[in-house]
Amino acid sequence: MTLVELIVTVAILAIVASAAVPVTRFEVKRAKERELRYDLWQMRDAIDKYKDAADKGAFQTKVDSQNYPPDMETLVTGVDVQGKKLKFLRRIPVDPMTGKAEWGLRSMQDDATSDSWGGQNVFDVYTKSEGTGLDGTKYKEW
Repeated sequence: MTLVELIVTVAILAIVASAAVPVTRFEVKRAKERELRYDLWQMRDAIDKYKDAADKGAFQTKVDSQNYPPDMETLVTGVDVQGKKLKFLRRIPVDPMTGKAEWGLRSMQDDATSDSWGGQNVFDVYTKSEGTGLDGTKYKEW
């Protein structure tokens, strides 16, 4: 009788454990998506703050840049404003979907769906991941 009980108990535990695996995978993906949204928001906010400061005349930019940063590294290293360094981003975050600190960039002159960066300025940033989110949209479109 105890051997049968042991087999039934192990079978029930196996069923419960196999049901937990998809839930865990789902939660891991959701956490990565949450991190991706936050990273994109953080970098886009830094781009906007750079543009606002340049529009207010805090520092000079290139004429054709439309007051957007020339690259992402400028947001991290900062710009000199009256002898002080004005930084907009602490570091370039690692893309949680690709595992690299490489992001797709768009300039103001690029097409909204362009995958290649013109190099004039940084107007927007997106992930280089080809994956699809839990809501059915491509990560590149976020």
